[in-house]
Amino acid sequence: MTVVITRNVADRFRGFLASVMCEVAPGVYTGPRLTAAVRERVWTVLAGWFEGLPDSAVLMTWPDRHAPGGQRFMTLGTPKVELLEVDGVFLTRAELTVEAHRSLTSHDRQVLQGGDTADAAVRRGQE
Repeated sequence: MTVVITRNVADRFRGFLASVMCEVAPGVYTGPRLTAAVRERVWTVLAGWFEGLPDSAVLMTWPDRHAPGGQRFMTLGTPKVELLEVDGVFLTRAELTVEAHRSLTSHDRQVLQGGDTADAAVRRGQE
């Protein structure tokens, strides 16, 4: 199964992808039996159109027995997450938002001040 996910792309991307794949959700396209040749032609069209689109991204993934985790990825633009291969498994890493950072910071302060958070209770149980 080949899957293409788009973010903030022009309408022609959506029209083109809908002509060769099934749009199962906004910006998410699937093709259960795309051959490698068709997949490469689709990617060539998308890459040709993509030049310089701000705040946009396209991700294509498909199964590959020889790839780490059994899956290959290609991306255009800046995805909201970074794909990392670690010990044969793909992981995602994302930027920490200001709100999430504040939440973690306040959580750390509670722990340091003796607040009874779930993490602190777990830590005490392990000591």
